[in-house]
Amino acid sequence: MHLHILGICGTFMGGLAAIAREAGHRVSGCDANVYPPMSEQLAALGIELIEGYGEEQLALHADQWVVGNVISRGNPLAEALLDQGARLQSGPQWLSDHILSGKRVLAVAGTHGKTSTSAMLAWILECAGRSPGFLIGGVPTNFPASARLSASDHFVIEADEYDTAFFDKRSKFVHYWPRTAVINNIEFDHADIFSDLAEIEHQFHHFVRTVPRSGRIIVNGRDESIKRVLTFGSWASREEFGVASGWSAGSPDARGGFDVALQGKVLGHLDWGLTGEHDRMNALAAIAAARDAGVEPAVAFEALGSYRGVRRRMEWLGSANGIAVYDDFAHHPTAIRATLQGLRARVGNGRIHAVLEPRSNTMRLGTMKEALPPSLAGADFVYLYTTQLQWDAAAVFRAAGRAVHCDADLESLVRAIARRARAGDHVLVMSNGAFGGIHAKLLARLAARPDPDQGA
Repeated sequence: MHLHILGICGTFMGGLAAIAREAGHRVSGCDANVYPPMSEQLAALGIELIEGYGEEQLALHADQWVVGNVISRGNPLAEALLDQGARLQSGPQWLSDHILSGKRVLAVAGTHGKTSTSAMLAWILECAGRSPGFLIGGVPTNFPASARLSASDHFVIEADEYDTAFFDKRSKFVHYWPRTAVINNIEFDHADIFSDLAEIEHQFHHFVRTVPRSGRIIVNGRDESIKRVLTFGSWASREEFGVASGWSAGSPDARGGFDVALQGKVLGHLDWGLTGEHDRMNALAAIAAARDAGVEPAVAFEALGSYRGVRRRMEWLGSANGIAVYDDFAHHPTAIRATLQGLRARVGNGRIHAVLEPRSNTMRLGTMKEALPPSLAGADFVYLYTTQLQWDAAAVFRAAGRAVHCDADLESLVRAIARRARAGDHVLVMSNGAFGGIHAKLLARLAARPDPDQGA
């Protein structure tokens, strides 16, 4: 079968492409935004990428046209396919029909932490000899790619609440039918498709409804929205993490390791180098989900001891003149706060420069603008790239009494950061996109500075 994927460079669709190729299908795809790491991953797999959505792609005569949720009505290729009477299918539906059917699916959902928790869970199962298939919305550094197919009965999937396609407005995760479902947290996000938190909770309850009574739901016991969702009805057994009555984490040691307890009984110690509270919560969820799949906690502890994280999740990119530069996907105020807390725990009194591109639809619309200044409180200096914003960031930060450098010009932004930074500082760049290649530009400018201690 020849699949042609519209919107192939999104993390989900790119992972689906990799799995389809591994399953023996011919795969090609197109996108308007082609950038690493997904473009590199697809090229390495030999998947043909076409820039743009031109109607000339009809000449490919694909057997199946798979449409990502980035595609909307008015897209020239989608319109041509509809006119031709082509059978369109969403990525989640294709995956469900051709890959997940018959698998023991472990699905990780939630506003934050899906990617990291999925990567941890897949690595635990790998170390336990289960060789799981997986599709993760990022590239785990313990694996060579974000997705793979395997002969294993187990399949780990990052379960997103965003809508499925222009012709299917349900959340992606309703297509996966998991036996083990993790819900990390539920907050308001995706203001472009949800009007309020209640709408999002409604979708999460659809997800809960897909778990069989013989399955298990593993939830953050601290989260009020999750509690509310479960009052709407829940038929599977349930475990909680983050609370003393369920899975809980002891105080971290100097390196970040901590004791893990279940219902107050310490089961062992997880020795690893991650330092954030969100990392510990993600680990508890992964350990609990792996145990539901038959993996003993001791095996999970050992596996997570060698867990190396996910690209673009507090990823150190390099240092120049003693200044470290990191990349992170954080784009929601809660994730921004957690990311900064994790970096602060790692660097102590070192100065942190937080550089944010508010790129998501929710952030560009200004839906959470009031929450942004306090979410960045853990940084010593704050910089915002404002080229796409529909609100006055400088005014919002001024009203909150928080200093911020706002800039709509990328080169000017890089110069401002480089002027202020000095040896021993840490620059955390946060965006859910490519951010114009700012990371390489910044490292190059820092390396070219004549005086490594010139920052104020």
